[in-house]
Amino acid sequence: MFQSLSAKLSAVFDKLRKSGKLTEKDIDAALNEVKMALLEADVNFKVVKNFVKNVKEKAVGAEILSSLTPTQQVIKIVLDELTSLLGKERSKIQISPKKPTVIMMAGLQGSGKTTTTAKLGLYMRKEEKKNPILVACDIYRPAAIKQLQVLGDQLSMKVYAGEAGTRPAEIARQAIEHAREHDFDVVILDTAGRLHIDEQMMGEIKELKEVAQPHEVLLVVDAMTGQDAVNMAKSFNEMLELTGLVLTKLDGDARGGAALSIREVTGKPVKFVGIGEKASALEPFYPERMAQRILGMGDVLTLIEKAQANMDAEKMKEMEKRVLEAEFNFNDFLYQLTQIKKMGPLDQLLGMIPGLSSLGSSLSEFSFDDKRFKKFEAIILSMTNIERNNPDIIDGSRRKRISEGSGNDIQDVNQLLKQFAQMRKMMKQLGSLGKKRSKMSKFFGM
Repeated sequence: MFQSLSAKLSAVFDKLRKSGKLTEKDIDAALNEVKMALLEADVNFKVVKNFVKNVKEKAVGAEILSSLTPTQQVIKIVLDELTSLLGKERSKIQISPKKPTVIMMAGLQGSGKTTTTAKLGLYMRKEEKKNPILVACDIYRPAAIKQLQVLGDQLSMKVYAGEAGTRPAEIARQAIEHAREHDFDVVILDTAGRLHIDEQMMGEIKELKEVAQPHEVLLVVDAMTGQDAVNMAKSFNEMLELTGLVLTKLDGDARGGAALSIREVTGKPVKFVGIGEKASALEPFYPERMAQRILGMGDVLTLIEKAQANMDAEKMKEMEKRVLEAEFNFNDFLYQLTQIKKMGPLDQLLGMIPGLSSLGSSLSEFSFDDKRFKKFEAIILSMTNIERNNPDIIDGSRRKRISEGSGNDIQDVNQLLKQFAQMRKMMKQLGSLGKKRSKMSKFFGM
């Protein structure tokens, strides 16, 4: 979502780096470009005005302009202000010392509220080690209850639905009582949404809140709706006293201004972001990490966490050993492709590597939906197990059979084999270097 903004801000900082010694005029010109980039990204005008004002006040001090690295210091100020704008630090779900913790989800229809309810349930089970129950309080939207039940079945999660004609507030009361009796730690209420805010809807959700007494009231906001999302969040907050926000569709191609404005305008922290369709595609929101991504500095911590969550540590150690001993084969390569797929779209992963996010739209060329990666997989799966373990035996006749079996041209097979051979050669060199370093360490008693 922030690729265009990130590319523009990176271009501004590149200009500053080339300036050498900075003057107040240089900073004014740079901040003017930053202001235009933020406004074009649909960030709230008042938010942009305050942001630029704060950065300028801190950036034109004598100690900054006279320092040896003024550009880095200005970038650091922008990073700090952007982090502050997004919320300074991560805001966690407040767990009640007395079971169950009740979380109420609110939002307009179409914001992804029901799907987010199920995603949050999975997150609470996996990351917080809780036993959640999902509650279907949306009795108006056709198939809303069925949708939540299907999601619950897919995730092996209990869904509570009241009898036909029962008011949402009464369903919530019954569900909380059921949770107490059956040892559920967390109750997540999926409430009804509307196409717009109306008195009937707000009256009903207020009643539900009074009965349920939730510990968290989370507003689910579609980040692709721009400034309308900010205005809607402000209205909901005035009526419900929100405790936090969940931004969905952050993997979309909208300009992203709402995501940057919403915390500042509502004064409520963003607690989670939705980054895809999968049930696991809900992440805790870290303001500093998001600010780093926007400024093209990457997000290595999140990348490491994704790797740890999706990859078998023992298997990866074994893989490292095989790489160092130059035994890497197509079975290993296929395994790595599968593991990386689990971590999410490749363009998102590359965007977390410092410097690469500044490539902007060109990152979208890298995707596991891309024909090239599907082609790799099809070619490897068309090999016999012996061929995958011993790529050197793949001669002309085998290449022809593999190309026909995978539905690809023989040139595609040849290209993959050539690239794989080059990769193995590089890994062999790295392995030799690693062994030399190990011997030197032992020799010097390190």
